Amino acid sequence: MKQFVPAAAVVALQVTASLAEELLPVQIRAPSPAHFSDLVANNTLDFGCRPIAHPTSDGKFELQALLTRDQISWLHGEYSSDEAITVRETALDKRQTSGKAPIGTGDRFSGGSVTPSGLGTKASTASIASILNINEINSALTGLANAYPGAFFKYNLPYTTFQGRTSVAAYTGAGPDTSKYRLYLSAGMHARERGGPDNLLYWVSDLLAANKSGSGLTYGKKTYTNAQVKSVLSAGIVLFPLVNPDGVVYDQSSGSLWRKNRNNRSGSSGASVGVDLNRNFNFLWNFRKFFSSSVSPASTSPSSEAFYGTAPESEQETKNHVSVYDKFPGIRWFMDIHSAAGTILYSWGDDVNQSTDPKMNFLNSTYDGKRGVTGDSVYKEYIPAADATAIKRAADATVAGMKGVGSRSYVSQQAVGLYPTSGASDDYAFSRFWAEPGVSKVYGFTMEFGYSTNFYPTTAEFNNNIRDTNAGFMEWALTAIAVGL
Repeated sequence: MKQFVPAAAVVALQVTASLAEELLPVQIRAPSPAHFSDLVANNTLDFGCRPIAHPTSDGKFELQALLTRDQISWLHGEYSSDEAITVRETALDKRQTSGKAPIGTGDRFSGGSVTPSGLGTKASTASIASILNINEINSALTGLANAYPGAFFKYNLPYTTFQGRTSVAAYTGAGPDTSKYRLYLSAGMHARERGGPDNLLYWVSDLLAANKSGSGLTYGKKTYTNAQVKSVLSAGIVLFPLVNPDGVVYDQSSGSLWRKNRNNRSGSSGASVGVDLNRNFNFLWNFRKFFSSSVSPASTSPSSEAFYGTAPESEQETKNHVSVYDKFPGIRWFMDIHSAAGTILYSWGDDVNQSTDPKMNFLNSTYDGKRGVTGDSVYKEYIPAADATAIKRAADATVAGMKGVGSRSYVSQQAVGLYPTSGASDDYAFSRFWAEPGVSKVYGFTMEFGYSTNFYPTTAEFNNNIRDTNAGFMEWALTAIAVGL
């Protein structure tokens, strides 16, 4: 397959609101995920957070993308003689211009004098009208700190963003001793994935409110007791709700489906601005060295949605994310919150898992240049059998909780999925135990809430997302406690 390279079409992927409305949802169907291999290696195309091949009711597989008219015409041309693969635009409106949940204006928490309140402590008919803007995210953290003194602590992270913003994290449940915290959740890494910070903040708000009142929580058809609330809090929760503030501000103001941060050192305009933070972590970052040349787990092109930056942890946002592990050395479980695919992903993301050959691992240079081909037997990533069982148990429980709410279906799968990734936050979390002597073993997960490539939910979908994720967080945390902290 030839690569689609017209500059105008690449720029149209993410530049301005006027161009963003030219992006159209497309479904590509094929008999097997292998049929998509060449397509997903084309890093000028936008497959959402990551390409995922969804099984269909007729035994085929579906890959969703956001493409320009030119790109759609190109795809039709590429597949015109291949009867096994079909390309069609979908009726699902991606809502760059209308129908989306609004972004909040002003500050609903009044600088922290109003306490955030989630959906789990409210009537089933309750609804949150709008998505939090960046000022409200920070104000919500202040509101929780004011409402729960001595129980909720916030602090500034050490690195300011490219545009000079200070990022804020918080911790709650296990008191002031930072060595006692075991659960770490982050959100807002990809700017366009709206509602991720909200999902996390409203969940923590629910936990604190229910703990104080002695009540339980209800998310749709899922209910949790006060004893379960107290158990989750006692595990110690660290939250970094807005990893990419520069990108979120830009996306919320432009409606441009912006994904990356706003660092313009590698490219000063259009799609060349920004780094994909979820390809910037220090796990097999130099993919051209570590992976087979036949796969593209990230991109060296600044114009790509998956641009990996200039070095591992080159970005201030990534450094902030990593700094949390130093402040909270006892973290054992990590969840990165993304949209939109309807999946819970677990390690590894660089290749298919295996538990028989410990020497076949990401640190062994013997396998450099061989990783990432998911259908071969040359390389598979080592994971101890007990770890493989534990992380799949947690992922399956999380999915069951999200499905139990009653809004929609979710699936769990190994993160490598349709194609490998490098430099991702979940694999970095898990890899530290082997790569950095003396650190805790951390199980890493990615939650992809919502519907495929539907980054701008309607108000109803936004509220469904809150309930789904919050039930998922509860099940994930309870399973972590059961497996062991």
